[in-house]
Amino acid sequence: MSVGLLAVVDDILSAAMKASAKAAGVVIDDAAVTPQYVQGITPARELPVVGKIALGSLANKFLIIIPAALLLTAFAPWVLPYLLILGGAYLCFEGAEKVLEWFGVQHGHADEGARDEKKLVLGAVRTDLILSTEIMLISLASLEKGLDIWATLAILAVIALLMTGVVYGAVALLVKIDDIGLKMAKNPVRRVRHTGTRIVRSMPGVFRFISVLGTVAMLWVGGHLVLVNLGEVGWHFPVDVLHGVEHALHDLGPVVVWVVDTIISAIAGLLLGLLIVGIVLGIAKLFGKEPSFHEGEESPADVHV
Repeated sequence: MSVGLLAVVDDILSAAMKASAKAAGVVIDDAAVTPQYVQGITPARELPVVGKIALGSLANKFLIIIPAALLLTAFAPWVLPYLLILGGAYLCFEGAEKVLEWFGVQHGHADEGARDEKKLVLGAVRTDLILSTEIMLISLASLEKGLDIWATLAILAVIALLMTGVVYGAVALLVKIDDIGLKMAKNPVRRVRHTGTRIVRSMPGVFRFISVLGTVAMLWVGGHLVLVNLGEVGWHFPVDVLHGVEHALHDLGPVVVWVVDTIISAIAGLLLGLLIVGIVLGIAKLFGKEPSFHEGEESPADVHV
């Protein structure tokens, strides 16, 4: 009995690791996007906020994504591409709005002192919902055919826990590494003290890089979601162009293909995001309102340590 149970557990873990490997790129995107949400808040609140976002991410996966994915896969698989297009468009919108801020374009946002922690968490969890949806759907599509619903559910649950732990463990380390550097800088050992000082001095640049990377990740993931799933719902031209470029560059190696694919997806995401921002602003002006696109997150232009 125990041997059989261990074999089942081993099969579930093996399938989860294999399926989740294909979603590794989105996991990196998720880890890059999230730290910008906790920049500028009180250091004592950084880990609690990361914890709240992680709990929200687990709720996204277990209460929304996994049940919806299983139900839709069983009864209405044709709906999934449309949901991914909407999710991708939302990421493009967020990414484009942040790019506009790099050039000094503000939309109803001003520094109001202390950041609204509730809005910050809600905004981060909402963005996580899009990224987590892609992670889980990619993992679901990577599972072997013929698994029963309970095995599928168990594997997806393991993936959800694994991915959440990896992403938010990395985020917690990133947001607290400057504090670690400060403690090291006070160490009596000279070499440790110098290493700590270098860590502290490097963190502003590291977080600016992460903030920019997070914005680019939104555009890349969002653009790719839209391009690929437009093909799934019948408009094949955008994804055919993408595949044509990939085929033309095939002989240059997978790295070159991936880089060019990423650039094209990010550009497409930016253009779509700018279009959506323009539509939102136009509709707002018709009703005499000035929308704020922020949910408490730090924009790339404002990042500081």
